[in-house]
Amino acid sequence: MFERIAEEAAKLSDYRKRTTLSSGEIQGAVKLVLPGELGKHAIAKGSEAGTNYISHGTKRSKSWRALS
Repeated sequence: MFERIAEEAAKLSDYRKRTTLSSGEIQGAVKLVLPGELGKHAIAKGSEAGTNYISHGTKRSKSWRALS
């Protein structure tokens, strides 16, 4: 599944003449590979995971600064 999404994302990136994959290409590839509600759910969970990762990293860096 990962390989299929990666291939589609690479094609979308090529169409836009970009060398770096963005979240837009990944989300577009997920919509193309996974049908209907499954694709929407996967995008929502992926966005949630990214948000949690970023907020957790921000909290961690603040606590490390406090220890210095």
